[in-house]
Amino acid sequence: MVFPELPAVPGVLTSRDIRRTGESIAAAQEPDGALPWFTGGHTDPWDHVESAMGLTVAGLWDQARDAYIWSAKTQRDDGSWPMQIRQGVIENADADTNFCAYLATGMLHFLTVTGDRGFVADLWPTVRAGIDFVLDLPRGAHGEIHWSAGESGSSGEALLTGCSSIYHSLGCALELADRVGDPRPDWASARRKLGGALRDHPEAFLDKSRYSMDWYYPILAGALRGRAAHAHLERHWGEFVVPDLGIRCVSDAPWVTGAETCELVLALDANGNDAAANALFTAIQHLRESDGSYWTGLVFTDGKRWPEERTTWTAAAVILAADALSRTTPGNGIFRDAQPS
Repeated sequence: MVFPELPAVPGVLTSRDIRRTGESIAAAQEPDGALPWFTGGHTDPWDHVESAMGLTVAGLWDQARDAYIWSAKTQRDDGSWPMQIRQGVIENADADTNFCAYLATGMLHFLTVTGDRGFVADLWPTVRAGIDFVLDLPRGAHGEIHWSAGESGSSGEALLTGCSSIYHSLGCALELADRVGDPRPDWASARRKLGGALRDHPEAFLDKSRYSMDWYYPILAGALRGRAAHAHLERHWGEFVVPDLGIRCVSDAPWVTGAETCELVLALDANGNDAAANALFTAIQHLRESDGSYWTGLVFTDGKRWPEERTTWTAAAVILAADALSRTTPGNGIFRDAQPS
């Protein structure tokens, strides 16, 4: 087995730094393969997959496989996952549609990096069931997908960030479907309609414009590209970007966060804004700890890291951003390669 070269961003992080960050994620992994937010914390299916993607880029392929096997073993009969689990105990049994779709992104990324077709074929029924669960739920008039489902049915409300991520996951699922010989034109139709909702019908989504994710996620997910994406980023840049520190999680709080900053780096990279992407990636390194882990965020008015957690998914976002900027592993374009439909 040939392992990939590890990313390095000159003057910012070495390949050894990236490996240490991957090892910080692996250190939190539970015996059953779950990747909680931090040791002893809860696991959610989306951040679990994000962390597995970080392990993959860091060359920790066995640990990533264990994480994806956990996803297969914990999937419910209807194709969904509980929203929150702590050490095997369900804490929130509702399903988040974005969470249930994201395994497709993780598995396409794993296949692209490792070339392990057999493992991905084994996991394909799990991916397919998750996507079918999401698309079998009632949808809004413009194709938007309700964000959660529980015993009383779907929430009846759609989130722009969540739907953007689902849009990206549908693109990954379609590529996987073609690669395994199980084409799904119905998924392509749902993705096209969802893309139209994201671009043309902001009224279809709950107003979460305070949150930076609602700003950059349509670009990260591939629903918006080119001049329109550049103009959209410029329009709200001053609301969220704090020079030399990163970006705010919410526009009206003095709190910069590592994961959101690195996701914006990925969005900027995907749209060709290389200088801004590199500057933000460099800026957010103040959250790095000596063992390679990353604090979730910083309240910059008092200089305190908050919450007092070093989260696996923040570390994973850093690794994925480093890979995109350095063009290192074959999976470095998992977000850049997404195209509008």
